[in-house]
Amino acid sequence: MTFSEKEPGCVGLHFGTPEAPCLTTIPIRSASFSVTSIRRGLAEGEDNDVRLPPADAYFLMLYLEDADHADIRADGTCTPVRRYRRDTMCLVDLEEGAAIRLHGPLTSLAFVLPKALFEEAASLPPGVKPNRLVCRRGKPDDVLANLGTALLALLGGGGASSPPALLRHIAVAICAHLLHQYGKTPEDASGDVLSMPETAAKDEDGGTSLARIAAAIGLADAPFLNGRKTLSDARRMQTRVEWAMEALAAHDLSLEAVARRSGFDDLDHFDKAFMAETGMTRADWCRRRLN
Repeated sequence: MTFSEKEPGCVGLHFGTPEAPCLTTIPIRSASFSVTSIRRGLAEGEDNDVRLPPADAYFLMLYLEDADHADIRADGTCTPVRRYRRDTMCLVDLEEGAAIRLHGPLTSLAFVLPKALFEEAASLPPGVKPNRLVCRRGKPDDVLANLGTALLALLGGGGASSPPALLRHIAVAICAHLLHQYGKTPEDASGDVLSMPETAAKDEDGGTSLARIAAAIGLADAPFLNGRKTLSDARRMQTRVEWAMEALAAHDLSLEAVARRSGFDDLDHFDKAFMAETGMTRADWCRRRLN
C-alpha cells in the first residue's frame, strides 16, 4: 500500500481510521503539506500494528495525549515500549517506511511532509541553509504544540476542500520551525542524532533564527515563537535512557551496570531520568514488558 497521489499525506487508512479528518495544502510552490487527526482506541484482538509505506518524505507525529508504542524493526522485532507524553513529537524519515506497534489508545496529529517541501522552505527569505532534517523521537516541542492547537480548530471545521490561507501560513511556520530546530545541510557527513545541528543552535545574532523566518512570512508576533529552546541536553538524555532500555531488555547486565554504562552517577539518578523520559517508573516499565 502506498500513499495516494491525490491525497499523499492523509494517513488515516494506515492507522485503521480511514475517516480521520485530514487537511492538505500547497503552502509554497508545488510540494504538498498535510495533517491528519488520529483518534484510535484498541479493541481486544485488534491488530495494533501501524505500517507506513516508503516515501520521499518525513513523517511527523504530535501527541495530543500520552501514548505507548514500540518501533517495529526491519527484522520484525520491536524496540522496548515507550511512553510518548502529551505535547511531544516524533520525526522520522520515510525513505524505508516506518512501523510501530501500539500498546494503548492514540490521539495525535500526523503529518506527511515531502522533502521537496523543505527545499522550497529553505529558499524563502531570509534564506535557510539546512534543507534536511535530523530525526527525533519523543521530544517536547512547545512550538509544535501551539501550532497543533491552531490546526485542531481547522480540522474541527470538517476539512474544507479549499483550505484557508491560515492553513498555508501554519504549514510554512511548521516547516520553518523544523528546519531551524532539526535542520542539517546536505554537506553534513553524518545524520547522527546525538549531535546538535550547527544551524539549529544559532540565535538571532549568529545566523538564521525562527523569528527571522516568521517575520518574513508575516508571523513575527505569533505566540508560538515563545516556545523556542535549545534541545541538545534533552537529546543526550533521551539517547542515554534509550540505550539503558535496550540494555535492560537484553538482561545481559546488572541494574547497576546499566545505570553506570548509560552515564548516570547512581541508581537514583538513573531512576529519576528514566521517569522523566518515559513517564513511568523503571519498575513499572519492566512489569509492562513482562506482561
